[in-house]
Amino acid sequence: MLELRNLSKVVAGDTHIHPTTLTLQRGSLNVLLGPTLSGKTSLMRLMAGLDKPTSGQLFFDGKDVTGVRVQDRSVAMVYQQFINYPALTVYENIASPLRIRKVEKAEIDRQVRRAADLLKLTPYLERTPLNLSGGQQQRTALARAIVKQASLVLLDEPLANLDYKLREELREELPKIFAESGAIFVYATTEPSEALLLGGNTATLSQGRITQFGPTIEVYRRPQDLMTAKTFADPPLNTVEAARRGADFVIATGQSIPVPPHLADVPEGAVTLAFQPHHLSPRAEGTDASALQARSMISEISGSESFIHLGLGDARWVMLTHGIHEVEAEREFTVYLDRRHLMAFDGTGRALGKNAPAHDGMEA
Repeated sequence: MLELRNLSKVVAGDTHIHPTTLTLQRGSLNVLLGPTLSGKTSLMRLMAGLDKPTSGQLFFDGKDVTGVRVQDRSVAMVYQQFINYPALTVYENIASPLRIRKVEKAEIDRQVRRAADLLKLTPYLERTPLNLSGGQQQRTALARAIVKQASLVLLDEPLANLDYKLREELREELPKIFAESGAIFVYATTEPSEALLLGGNTATLSQGRITQFGPTIEVYRRPQDLMTAKTFADPPLNTVEAARRGADFVIATGQSIPVPPHLADVPEGAVTLAFQPHHLSPRAEGTDASALQARSMISEISGSESFIHLGLGDARWVMLTHGIHEVEAEREFTVYLDRRHLMAFDGTGRALGKNAPAHDGMEA
């Protein structure tokens, strides 16, 4: 078990990590989700022992390891920018942590070939890293982390440089591999979709603070504040200022949205309403859809999906819908909001009501 107790990091008066308390269990998969410069890498470096915290303590299995060097910890770390030994073959790069531990030759060979097979590196075992593509070099670094069998495995956006197909395969396989080892698995990403695919637990980060931590799907469905909801949205979260008036939320354009049951206890007065882009549709689907008049701005077509940018008064929304939808700019048309997924936040950004439906409507 890894415990962060009020751990912080300040550099030249600039706070990189605000006091953070967090507990990660053995055999768990934990995602750090946040935009660039939110503090993901800084937090991982503190966990690894690469940086010394300004305040607070770090415990592993009940032992204070705050001042223990990274070399003296059972840690493996893989960065987006891969690091390999240029003079060694792929085989020897992967085998290096096992040789340091003086593992028997036959066992080294078994583990190296298993990892190489998983990461599609078997044909390249006798090559040196400089004779590999960038993706192959990154896979070599991942394979070395796999065979190291560390107690704490830190992956800092490790799949960013890989092709789409291999990324999908590894997203499925990596959690299984590390869960079997009983390691604590920490995976940093900027992509909400990647966090959802990996599952496990997610900590959302913003400006050096963990805004929420818990089972990934619960954090996604039940954000405790507006910042967490925005962090867990791609395309960006749709928001609009509104007021609760009786049985309706009234937005600035004067249009009304009936208050759904899970927000029934939201008090009268000003609120910020929010929802994910895929909860807006060009068609009414079910009895929980509220019709709103919007103005089209631009359409973006991406494969089998369309991103339609909309304007409602001062609000700017994105509708993500399946299929190809070309919408003429500056045209008034009707869109439908699924009220089951509507979220409400007060003036401080705190979530109001019961922000979670039983089903979020996402498709694989």
